[in-house]
Amino acid sequence: MRWLITGLIASLAIVMAPARAEAACSWVRSEEMINGAIRISWQYRCDGTTSSGSAEAGDAHATTTGIRDSDWDAICVRTAISVGADPLSYCNELADEPDLVAPQVTPGMVAAAFRRLPLPPAQLQVQPPDGRTLVNLATNFYTDQGDLTRSVTLLGRQVDLRITATGYTWHFGDGTTTTTSDPGAPYPALDVTHDYRKAGRVSPSVDTTYSAEFSVDGGPWRPVTGTVTIPGPSVGLRVLTATPTLVGHR
Repeated sequence: MRWLITGLIASLAIVMAPARAEAACSWVRSEEMINGAIRISWQYRCDGTTSSGSAEAGDAHATTTGIRDSDWDAICVRTAISVGADPLSYCNELADEPDLVAPQVTPGMVAAAFRRLPLPPAQLQVQPPDGRTLVNLATNFYTDQGDLTRSVTLLGRQVDLRITATGYTWHFGDGTTTTTSDPGAPYPALDVTHDYRKAGRVSPSVDTTYSAEFSVDGGPWRPVTGTVTIPGPSVGLRVLTATPTLVGHR
C-alpha cells in the first residue's frame, strides 16, 4: 500500500509539471543605474507573482555592464542613461538633428576632454651641438613648440580648442631645474642657459605646460580650466673638461 501511494504521488507530480509550464510565466527585466553603469537583473513572474529567486543568483541572462561609446561620446552615453533614454537613439538624434536643444556642455566636461588629448611633447635642442659641452660654459637650451588646434565632440556638439604652450620646465640632468614662460632660442639669443659644474654624462629634458580656450558650435571663446603638462624626452649630453694647451708660434 505504501508503494502504491508513493507511485500515485510521483504520477501526480509528473501530470502537474506541464500545467505549471502552461501558466502565464515570463522573465521580467529590471534596470537600475549604479555609478554611471546599468545594472540589469531578471525575475521570473507567473500570474502577477514573483519567484523567490532572481537572475542574479546565477542565471545566464543576468549581466552588469557599463554602456559606453567611443572617445568623447561616452559623456553623451552617460547622459542618456541618467535620463532613462536609449543611448544609441539619444546620441544619434543629437548628432543628426542640429535644431534639437542639446544638453549643455559644461567647462568641467571640456577640461576633462582637454586633459585626455594626446598633446605632443617638446623636442629639446642643445648648443653646443653634437651632444657635447664644457664645464662652466653657458650651455644653451631651446625648443620649438607652436600653437595647436583640436576638435572634440561632447554631448553631440562640436567643441573647438585653441591650445598654447604657456610654460616650460627645464630639467638639466644634474639635479637642477628652472621654469620659464618662453621656449628659449638658438644662439646668439641665449634665453635659457645652464652652467655645468663638473664633468660627466647628463640627460636634460623639457616639460611643456599647455593652456587652452574652447568654443562650442562656433560660439564665443572661453578659457579652459586648468593646464596640462606633457613631459618631453631626454637627450644625451656629455659634459667635458677643457684642457689648456700651450701652442707656440713664430
